[in-house]
Amino acid sequence: MAFLIGGANSAADTAYSVANSVRLDGSSAYMYKTFGTPTDAKIWTYSFWVKKSGFDGDQAVLGCGADGNNRGLIYLADNGKLAYYETTSGSDTTEMVTNRLFRDVSAWYHIVVAVDTSQGTEANRVKIYVNGTQETSFSTANYPDENATDKINSAIRHDISGRNHASSSDLYLNGHLSEVVFIDGQQLAPTSFGEFDEDSPTIWKPKDVSGLTFGTNGFYLDFEDSANLGNDANGGTDFTESNLAATDQATDTPTNNFATLNPLHFNATIPSAGTLSDGNLTFTSAQGSSAYPAFYSTIAATAGKWYAEFKATTASDSMIGIGDGIPSGGYLGGSPYDYLLFSNGNLYNNGSGTSTGYNSVSDDDIIGVAFDLDNNKMYVAINNTWQASGDPAGNSGGQAITAASSTTSGVYHFGAGDAGGGTPAIQSHFGGTNTYSISSGNADANGYGNFEYAPPSGFYALCTKNLAEFGG
Repeated sequence: MAFLIGGANSAADTAYSVANSVRLDGSSAYMYKTFGTPTDAKIWTYSFWVKKSGFDGDQAVLGCGADGNNRGLIYLADNGKLAYYETTSGSDTTEMVTNRLFRDVSAWYHIVVAVDTSQGTEANRVKIYVNGTQETSFSTANYPDENATDKINSAIRHDISGRNHASSSDLYLNGHLSEVVFIDGQQLAPTSFGEFDEDSPTIWKPKDVSGLTFGTNGFYLDFEDSANLGNDANGGTDFTESNLAATDQATDTPTNNFATLNPLHFNATIPSAGTLSDGNLTFTSAQGSSAYPAFYSTIAATAGKWYAEFKATTASDSMIGIGDGIPSGGYLGGSPYDYLLFSNGNLYNNGSGTSTGYNSVSDDDIIGVAFDLDNNKMYVAINNTWQASGDPAGNSGGQAITAASSTTSGVYHFGAGDAGGGTPAIQSHFGGTNTYSISSGNADANGYGNFEYAPPSGFYALCTKNLAEFGG
């Protein structure tokens, strides 16, 4: 379990900043359009940034097909690997599967699949790059025949987040996509889409792609129009959206990675007793007995002042607050470094609850959590009313907490879960992706995040740009 994760790009500023991504729910959301006659059917490049949310089966990032026996697919497999294959008349004509595993749900990956079947050397016909570096280790490497024309970049329907079966789709992506680019007629290197940071040369970051030559079937999805998430920013035919809404537009991007809940970092005897959805932002308990499932945030902090919101859509037996991420006591709130509000109005620490100054939580209440690691305080608000005489901006009231450096892990995470016999549901909101409708809209003082209530003065959304600035 990782405790402090900056993600794919943790620099405070970049020469090029990506504004938006799209969240795909893994169950039904996708977009599609039918390609025309290509500029060159043998040559194409597909570039995308992905932040994976789950491991529930194969998940397609580009799929096309006339039927189940004739199709092309690029997908993240349920075994964690990346795969690209083409099938004609039921037989695979291309099959490339990496040995690399894609299991980090906290970071953005940049993946490029670049094809040119006119190449005489078979290893040059398909090139796959991850975060700027070419993959050379494959568990399966069946290259296409020379001058083959396969299904991707042919004049048929292509789906993003789905495997197309003659106008239907499955294998939906569970995660976020950003800066999705298709180039028709060129096999491009990753340097056309990204670059290593000059100050932090191990960090691969996006760059402006608007000046590229896209070709007939090329497109660029920047997801900046929430009313038309399938908009082709290159000016071509837009993708048609299915089961996507304006709330699926996110500001969690490769240049500013926001926290989510982490499906790999949990506190539960039976992990399956609690599930995550909506890009690892919605927690739903199914335990109803004594397994007490709970999850911690992907990003933690060692210093600074941080804010997040949690909507208790089903409040009974919910636990919301912060912890050092080391499960203890059988439930969230059982550790000496847990500080969490239970739905009955008790603030729990080290297995003991106090009700002094705290109210109970009702269905659909929005719980604001602010923790201050400069002054070692934690504050809880219910519908924007700070509990226990708390004044985060004024450093008064609230709950004293152990300094991060003195905890077992040395950091604090946000946390949400179940600590009773009910089945609570909690929509966490760290500012990068909406899980519930925001009626007002409030960013932090740096302009990051979108919250129902204004973060207290001096408190910030937990994202990599803020972490880089405030040393968290």
